[in-house]
Amino acid sequence: MAEVYYVGVDVGTASVRAALVTRDGLLKTTAEEPITIWKPQPEHYVQSSTEIWQKCCAVVKEVTSGVQRSQVRGIGFDATCSLVVLDKNFQPVPVTQEDDPQKNVVMWMDHRAAEQAARITNTGHRVLSRVGGVMSQEMQPPKLLWLKENLKESCWDKAAHFFDLPDYLSWKATGSITRSLCTLVCKWTYCPPDGWDSSFWTSIGLEDLLENNFSKIGSMTCPPGSPLAEGLTPEAAADLGLNPATAVGASLIDAHAGGLGVIGADVQGFNLPGEGLPITSRMAMICGTSTCHMAVSERPLFVPGVWGPYLSAMVPGLWLNEGGQSATGRLIDHIVEGHAAYTQLQEQVNQRVPFIGANIYTYLNSHLALMANSHSAVDLLGSSLHVWPDFHGNRSPLADPALKGMVIGLSLSQTLDDLALLYLGTVQALALGTRHILEAMKEAGHDIGTLFLCGGLSKNPLFVQIQANATGLPVVLPNQTEAVLVGAAVLGVCASRDCRSIQEAMENMAKVGRVVQPDQELQSFYERKYKVFLQLFSHQREYQALMKH
Repeated sequence: MAEVYYVGVDVGTASVRAALVTRDGLLKTTAEEPITIWKPQPEHYVQSSTEIWQKCCAVVKEVTSGVQRSQVRGIGFDATCSLVVLDKNFQPVPVTQEDDPQKNVVMWMDHRAAEQAARITNTGHRVLSRVGGVMSQEMQPPKLLWLKENLKESCWDKAAHFFDLPDYLSWKATGSITRSLCTLVCKWTYCPPDGWDSSFWTSIGLEDLLENNFSKIGSMTCPPGSPLAEGLTPEAAADLGLNPATAVGASLIDAHAGGLGVIGADVQGFNLPGEGLPITSRMAMICGTSTCHMAVSERPLFVPGVWGPYLSAMVPGLWLNEGGQSATGRLIDHIVEGHAAYTQLQEQVNQRVPFIGANIYTYLNSHLALMANSHSAVDLLGSSLHVWPDFHGNRSPLADPALKGMVIGLSLSQTLDDLALLYLGTVQALALGTRHILEAMKEAGHDIGTLFLCGGLSKNPLFVQIQANATGLPVVLPNQTEAVLVGAAVLGVCASRDCRSIQEAMENMAKVGRVVQPDQELQSFYERKYKVFLQLFSHQREYQALMKH
């Protein structure tokens, strides 16, 4: 009997990836294509849904080229929570002043709607209780309001369909305009079983979205992984190189796909505190350009400054809370690449090219180890340098997009050692940010005992070890480094009916690769460093207050 496969497609910030995955969660082949990001104005980031779909087709064709079409049982899509705008004929509508119809996607990290988000927060509407009390400019309502107020004739009046990017991909594949509960609940204020709150949209000036039972933003919903329509349409099947009617699962936001790809793994035999406990004792961290912190609970828990609780947004039947940091991998790159010694760093790395795995971060990790020598932990090098990491605002748990980054302990040095220490301080600050989120969740009733990491930063051993050390919790890494793609493939498994539930598919496909334990000898060091971390925030608040007067 021929092996059967599932395809997972992940549309990240800067690339589209696909994987051919077995029923046991093993990646057989992967492929990746870059996608264009335009920045027409400060804080504006846009993309093209047409280009994104073309790249999806290219990577799916590549990963399935070595198998028979009949062997592919299902496909699932995940994507960033970007906003796609189409007209009544499902053609792109521009979201920029320059009126280029191909630029029809407002990216997740587009912060043009900061003022609209603040106004929505000031309404104090009851839906805000499910987003930590503060409307983020990375959610869709403020972006929609910005489009209405700033591009009314060229965009708003022409728009007939506003899709979250994951739902756009599902529609493109199946022709179904049914939206995933993951996207609508997490980013649009939809709340099952009641649905849309008409008074919210009216209160913020978007009452026109109520027309035709909210048809522009979604009147039909289903849980992630639900089979959509009749599967792939003939046109989409031809584009993707698959059979018509191949099962397509309702989509997920990319971070949530990563959550599915790791949080359900069987941990027996790994000497973890969570062994034998339900997945409600776990937090999934999807660490890439930004980081999402996902925890589920059996009852709704309201955490100030943390999104949720969202019912069935990731795991059906469980409530999701979602913390996050708006810039993590992006922040580390920004800090390293902006340093005066970056050119010297590149030269050093280029001299080591013959060595497998040589890149700037493996080099910096090795350089820090040499600086620390074998007698002390690398972490201790960060005792006199402290970073507040909110260079792109704070998503959780302070929910303040106006916060800025801070660095305390700089000198006149421009050496490679200085660059390495600044890199270390940034990594430590991001880990302390995770601790900050964990403490807010604990106060609200979560009991997290283990971290499950995936995404690009989880491949950096220093980042992983410091997450464990700073939080005092063990970190579980998946045996498949591309857990987000496994999570996307889980959707295809569910849609094909080859598993009875998402939970069963997670258990079958998510596997533990390695466990990283915290260094208990560093506990008091990170207690002290965390106190300094919180003081940095207090000082910034004081500075802001002083300058207002």
